[in-house]
Amino acid sequence: MPRSPHTVSDVMTHTAVAVGRQAPYRDIVRLMGEWKVSALPVLEGEGRVIGVVSEADLLAKEESRTRAWPGEPEPDPVPKADALYAEELMSSPAVTVHPQATIAEAARIMATRRVKRLPVVNATGLLEGVVSRGDLLKVFLRPDEEMAREIREEVLPSLPAGARLTAEVEEGVVTVGGDLHDRMLVPLVARAVQAVEGVVDVRLDLREHASA
Repeated sequence: MPRSPHTVSDVMTHTAVAVGRQAPYRDIVRLMGEWKVSALPVLEGEGRVIGVVSEADLLAKEESRTRAWPGEPEPDPVPKADALYAEELMSSPAVTVHPQATIAEAARIMATRRVKRLPVVNATGLLEGVVSRGDLLKVFLRPDEEMAREIREEVLPSLPAGARLTAEVEEGVVTVGGDLHDRMLVPLVARAVQAVEGVVDVRLDLREHASA
């Protein structure tokens, strides 16, 4: 994998299944099952993303099957329960991400918008792929030695007194050791190392080095 920060394009699925506006309900269900995905982008024209149909959108029809017992008030109508086609089911506008976005940015969008998958679109809104929560977790599979090399060669030399520090990585956990002349720099060191893609945790084993 390339050096951090990784971008969405490094981990996304480039071959993405999608549907058009007029895709019927059952075709959407069938595609989700065949491709084992929880949502499908909805496209128009040459591939511009105009919405997303998710499992939650499809389940509205099942929720509407609830019927009141005689004498009880009728349940409120379920939105999208009568929808038959993608354009009626989809959530629009779609929540998307650009391929150049960092993995942290994509994760933030997923968390704030409460979605599991994001269509990846270019500057004109055309679909280039899809990124899922599972894709974002791929960064945690980076080899330990690759991360250690990045920390030693790029991160630590950029920090004050970084030359006195060492870094070892085991199972994604980084142990930073060595002499640090100023304890005020500890949070800076911790944040810089934690920012490396794939780092699971940072442990500091630092000795305060008195200035001459």
